[in-house]
Amino acid sequence: MTAQSIVITLNGDAREIADGLSIAALLDEIGLGERRVVVERNGEIVPRTQFGDTALGADDRLEIVRAIGGGEPVQADDTLIVGGRRFSSRLLVGTGKYRDPEQTRAAIDASGAEIVTVALRRTNIGQSPDEPNLLDAVPPDRFTILPNTAGCYTADEAVRTCRMARELLDGHSLVKLEVIGDRTTLYPDVPATLAAAETLVAEGFEVMAYTSDDPVMCKRLEEAGCVAVMPLAAPIGSGLGIQNRYSLMTIIEQATVPILVDAGVGTASDAAVAMELGCDGVLMNTAIAEARDPVRMARAMKLGIEAGREAFLAGRMPRRRFASASSPEEGISR
Repeated sequence: MTAQSIVITLNGDAREIADGLSIAALLDEIGLGERRVVVERNGEIVPRTQFGDTALGADDRLEIVRAIGGGEPVQADDTLIVGGRRFSSRLLVGTGKYRDPEQTRAAIDASGAEIVTVALRRTNIGQSPDEPNLLDAVPPDRFTILPNTAGCYTADEAVRTCRMARELLDGHSLVKLEVIGDRTTLYPDVPATLAAAETLVAEGFEVMAYTSDDPVMCKRLEEAGCVAVMPLAAPIGSGLGIQNRYSLMTIIEQATVPILVDAGVGTASDAAVAMELGCDGVLMNTAIAEARDPVRMARAMKLGIEAGREAFLAGRMPRRRFASASSPEEGISR
């Protein structure tokens, strides 16, 4: 990259452009200057009248969608992008607490999840030849394996665990970081999490960081280079649902990386609420694994995520203090 150039993300791919290039100039450069297009910059639609006046900055995320023929423009690709990877599902699931590997795989299949977390300190993915290998039920060529540092209580433990994961998974760099600060509440140790994140990012890891629902700390983790930030909804395994939606809304509004709720979801309506608030995704384990029928609950969670995302994109009606008639009153004879 030259001193006069910057890197943006265009439809999920890194692209080097001239510093200060406008959206209009970029469209000309890629052959779309005369086409009808929809441009979304960092999650916001840019009006066509502003293309010429909107200069692009380093690390901007751009989605450009072309209109086809004379019909309606197609909708922007609504895939989840984490660390440059695209995923159709916004539901991430864990692999703990299931009855056996067969139930684990059946629930994951029902959930539609593409990213599957594995607690490396508690799960065999090849470390022990004498135990069932989880990767036989959840093969890496079918799913994106997300090793996590569950059970780590210091930054050093978490960093070592991620390094081990990279060796076991042939250079895999995407990891979920969590450093637990209290054995009773399982709340995160956020200073240790930040320290571990800084070390891992410097070593080339793509870090998805579990943390508290603190807007300041979430921003710190983003600034440290995490590819996603994962604030809790409630304590791990509690099933209490989102306890502080206003903090979560603030976290979402100030973020430029994906925000995924992690921990505390109990049922499909909790997942839907998280998505309606604007979260990019939800990670869960206990809510599915401890349900009376885990496979059916996994399917319910999939539908809850999809419904919540659709509602968010649709834009809910405003809340009103008083009633508003659903039928117009104009033209009614009195």
